[in-house]
Amino acid sequence: MVDTTMEKNPRIGVFICHCGTNIAGSVDVKGLVEYAKTLPNVAFATDYQYVCSTPGQKIITDAISEHKLTGTVVAACSPRLHEPTFRTATKEGGLNPFRFEMANIREQNSWVHMHDREAATEKAKDAVRMAVAKASLLQDLEVKTVPVEKAALIVGAGVAGMQAALDLGNAGIKTYLVEKNPTIGGRMSQLDKTFPTLDCSQCILTPKMVDVYRNPNIELMTYSEVEAVEGYIGNFDVTIRKKARGVISMEEAEAKGIKGGGCNGCGDCEPVCPVIKPNPFEMGMKPRKAIYIYHPQVVPLLYTVDFDSCIKCGLCVEACGEKKAIDLEMMDEFVKLKIGTVIIATGYELFPVEKKTEWGYKQFDNVVTSLEFERLICASGPTGGNVIRPSDGQKPKKIGFVLCAGSRDNTGVGKPYCSRFCCMYSLKHAHQIIEKIPGATPYLFYMDIRSFGKMYEEFYYRIQDEGAKFIRGRVSNILEDPATKNLHVYTEDTLLGRPVDVELDMVVLAAAVQPMEGADTVRKLFGVSCSQDGWMLEAHPKLNPCGTTTAGVYLAGVCQGPKDIPDAVAQAEGAASVASIPLHRGFVELEPYFAQCIEEKCAGCGMCVNLCPYQALSLVEKEGRRLMQVTEAKCKGCGTCGGFCPGGAIWMQHFATPQIVAQIDAFLLGGEQ
Repeated sequence: MVDTTMEKNPRIGVFICHCGTNIAGSVDVKGLVEYAKTLPNVAFATDYQYVCSTPGQKIITDAISEHKLTGTVVAACSPRLHEPTFRTATKEGGLNPFRFEMANIREQNSWVHMHDREAATEKAKDAVRMAVAKASLLQDLEVKTVPVEKAALIVGAGVAGMQAALDLGNAGIKTYLVEKNPTIGGRMSQLDKTFPTLDCSQCILTPKMVDVYRNPNIELMTYSEVEAVEGYIGNFDVTIRKKARGVISMEEAEAKGIKGGGCNGCGDCEPVCPVIKPNPFEMGMKPRKAIYIYHPQVVPLLYTVDFDSCIKCGLCVEACGEKKAIDLEMMDEFVKLKIGTVIIATGYELFPVEKKTEWGYKQFDNVVTSLEFERLICASGPTGGNVIRPSDGQKPKKIGFVLCAGSRDNTGVGKPYCSRFCCMYSLKHAHQIIEKIPGATPYLFYMDIRSFGKMYEEFYYRIQDEGAKFIRGRVSNILEDPATKNLHVYTEDTLLGRPVDVELDMVVLAAAVQPMEGADTVRKLFGVSCSQDGWMLEAHPKLNPCGTTTAGVYLAGVCQGPKDIPDAVAQAEGAASVASIPLHRGFVELEPYFAQCIEEKCAGCGMCVNLCPYQALSLVEKEGRRLMQVTEAKCKGCGTCGGFCPGGAIWMQHFATPQIVAQIDAFLLGGEQ
């Protein structure tokens, strides 16, 4: 039975914060206190410099007992910032913590009306009056708990996903690490060196990949994707599609009774395969077969059959022999997992910079992207670390690096945001050219150099001292000399105030980064929002950068926005930490802001079910009637169902119709109600 009774004789306390001069500089706080005292049901009103401070909270707790208050109103900053603080103070004063209402007179008033004190004060009166009207009708609500499955799921096994998996696994938590590619490692495994220390990327990444593979609490699910998601925090039901790999591991062979069988990574199958395809790991600059591994350091060391190109000739099966590791009739499998919390770490991909036709990418052979250059300069890459021009195989002596290639671009073709780490890896590339090719000169075309991290600015100075040439100006055009295949880069040197035409052997575009293809599908499966740029949206950019609006789902790495390796790893550790809290506690508390069905009013029409954006509603049979039922752990209290229900059968706790109507009346009628 839904309790719809309201407080009969409400006594509300109003506490108004100066917030230094953030509020008091634009609002007449003393006048606002005197106005609050005249409002219906207000038994006490006062102000304090910082209500969120310890003395400020004590004023609230003391006033509740001294004035026998039934509810509290704090007029201060955003409830996203200090609502939990004032709820706690209300509870310590002896009231139910949900008998509290907050009026935002800082972000929504003083900060935007700082030049009109009189109007800001009048608007603050409106906000306080509406908050008091609602607080007069608030009810006692109880926090509910649900049990939590002690298992975590991580989607994406780049450096961020691996770090989160290791932290959770080392904490004794069963962790499923899902990666859509045949190997873990992500983008970092494609890099040659890392800035500013110039460590070999694979040298520091491979041990971490091996640690992930060996951790007894981590179940590695490569060549797999999330297919479906149901449930809520603590009780997610996730279906994983394990794509047909065509090759079984030694562990799988042993489970099937094939002694000494399974793939051991010997590679006997690869040479006999007649099909040749571009290797995407090498950015298409090196071939692979239809049965392949991306590179010698893959984890797990297990071959994969590309069934889209395999002609099923059977030569690989014959070459494998007694190991019986290859099954060309293998089908996709579906695995259902019970998960407590989820971390999404789907990473990034490069913006298709060929859309910026003025730079000639995919038109001129000697224009390459930064990631292609990484593979060219890497010792394990397609050229063995020998930097050569794609057009003729000659060593380039003059190489240009075009920064912000698609980033900070408001033309509608590129990306308006800064991709953040492009400046630094271009500086790294400039150093590598000077180091590897005697007499070579790198030219960096930039708008601004953003060297924001620890030892990054010093690295910038180092590259200047090594002889790199810096030209400040956005590149307008790149043209090719057909005879020499050299490139003419046209720009304006904004420091000298003159146009520039630089003839170069090769040009590297520091392409913008964008969310990984398929990331949008993943975020929708888990109910995660995204920004206008497509990056997954955190719950709060400052106070909850790892969380999302879907309880139990967290973010790590570049899926949330551009960041370098240290920041991606740091966020992964933060995400693992917050994701582990409910897993260790064994239960999670739910704020009681969920819908309830008033059964005597419900007609069982089901129109609300399809409207719910969180799939929290369903129809059930009860005593011969169809009734709406709420899964409280899924409900976010958005009010979509309550606002639509034609019979008024849905009661939105803490945002009930009488409470909302009281606020509207208080606003429209002013002091006349």
